[in-house]
Amino acid sequence: MKTRRIARFVIIALVALLIVATVGFLAWTRIARYPAFPEAAALAQTAQTPQGWYVFQPAQPTDTGFIFYPGGLVDPAAYAPLMKSLADQGIMSVIVPMPLDLAVFGVNRANDVLAAYPEIDHWIIGGHSLGGSMAAQYVKDNPTKVEALAFLAAYPAANVDLSQLPIDVASIYGTLDGVAGDVFDESLSRLPAGTPLVVIEGGNHAQYGNYGPQAGDGVATISREEQQQQTTTAIGELANRLK
Repeated sequence: MKTRRIARFVIIALVALLIVATVGFLAWTRIARYPAFPEAAALAQTAQTPQGWYVFQPAQPTDTGFIFYPGGLVDPAAYAPLMKSLADQGIMSVIVPMPLDLAVFGVNRANDVLAAYPEIDHWIIGGHSLGGSMAAQYVKDNPTKVEALAFLAAYPAANVDLSQLPIDVASIYGTLDGVAGDVFDESLSRLPAGTPLVVIEGGNHAQYGNYGPQAGDGVATISREEQQQQTTTAIGELANRLK
């Protein structure tokens, strides 16, 4: 009987610890979250779909689409200005919100977007920071579903080797990125030969989105608008290579 009581106590204690840890993790994801600036949030609301995506359509019909995975703990609405800029260049752009704002919990959410827009012939997937790494994981797991991959201050994980896949890639980063560190050159070994590094002089980690300063980041010496314009140009060039 004593052994049973001890076992019951241990089980109850473990369950309690699990509950506390889960609640603590959920609370941390909300406390540490980077909210979108009000103007970005307002723009995103104009493009929200019943699925919860933010979809920015070009003025004219297009055959090219971009699926975007947000950075970790960043409000997905923060990327609305960047995606609107891409749509203005003729690329349908879809921001895909993630569970708890962590793309690691929603790697395959691109599948629903692909199914919803069968009229799109050329698909690019990409993301910022953690979102970009999880977009790379999606490509590894689904090598025939998209034609191109765009990294924004991101790179494939050490166990994600895309070097032999028939996919076009662009890796975009700012020289003052204080979060991702100096890893972009090294990551090219896991990407297809000829993958360009698009270097944004004076850009940092956070300015791809419209949200506040990110912990550990460098201070950009160019404006947010300039960094996003250079990013739009690089993704546009990637899209043009698919034609």
